[in-house]
Amino acid sequence: MKPLHIAIVGATGLVGRKFLTVIDHYQIPVSELSLFASEKSRGKMITFRDEKYFVKTIEEGSFKGVDVALFSAGSSVSKQYAPQAVREGALVIDNSSAWRMDSDVPLIVPEVNIKDVLEKKLIANPNCSTIQCMYPLHILQKHYGITDIDYHTYQAVSGAGTKGIEDLKDDQVSYFPYDIKETVIPHIDDFLSDGYTKEEHKMMNETRKILHEPHLNVSATCVRVPVETGHAVSLKVTLKKDVDIKTLRETLKEYEHLIVFDDPEKLRYPTTIQAKNRDVMFVGRLRKDLKDPKKVLMFITADNIRKGAATNAVQIMRCMFDESYTM
Repeated sequence: MKPLHIAIVGATGLVGRKFLTVIDHYQIPVSELSLFASEKSRGKMITFRDEKYFVKTIEEGSFKGVDVALFSAGSSVSKQYAPQAVREGALVIDNSSAWRMDSDVPLIVPEVNIKDVLEKKLIANPNCSTIQCMYPLHILQKHYGITDIDYHTYQAVSGAGTKGIEDLKDDQVSYFPYDIKETVIPHIDDFLSDGYTKEEHKMMNETRKILHEPHLNVSATCVRVPVETGHAVSLKVTLKKDVDIKTLRETLKEYEHLIVFDDPEKLRYPTTIQAKNRDVMFVGRLRKDLKDPKKVLMFITADNIRKGAATNAVQIMRCMFDESYTM
């Protein structure tokens, strides 16, 4: 893999800093590093591999010579500057929701649909909760077929950024509508006229796009919980074929980047404790619906800042630039 000139937009944020951690973890060769953030962060210094880099603001020409630009600065910034980065020659991998449902922009979980990338120069990173569910669902889709998915999420406060973490740790409530230290909050992003939130619509729509199932029945309830890092999702999936749980468990074990943690008698089931600082997805609590043999239930956890954001983007980058790297 040739050394890359990498740009990070939103470099001072949680995911922006995690990009650097993951790039270093996977020993990505870096020839040059350009760090961008808002005006209030301009001039801040970030250390990477014992070198100091100053944070800049984006100007015309900022992406000339850049091989890949990793964006994690929100939808408005992505809409404004991602086209500029592409125009100036960079491959853009965007972590915001700005481009996810654009029909011309691939929405990628590398283990599932990296072939959708083709020759595109703008690639969208899915929602964090969506990412961790796609690989197990892809396996179910491949072996059994899927007709319905019902999501119930338990999402860490870090999914809301530093403000969410501060609400969990500080005495004063300033971000969430209720004290997250004392309760769970069934409300992530804005409510829409149909009673669902934007976060719930993201999960439903992104699932259909990634799995290439535009008419798939998907429902979601997204809940914020008093955990700093790590999302969990409970799924009920209706399959086209009857499923044997023992066979399903063994099938899931055959796939890389997925750890089956499923032995209730020994209290082995997925929690965010296992997932923290890991780049794999944990799946467990595998069982059948008591009334319908074609319905299977499972529980999935992953680190929302790593696999749910930064790692997924870096894996896409590796697939694009490293011919020896395969998912």
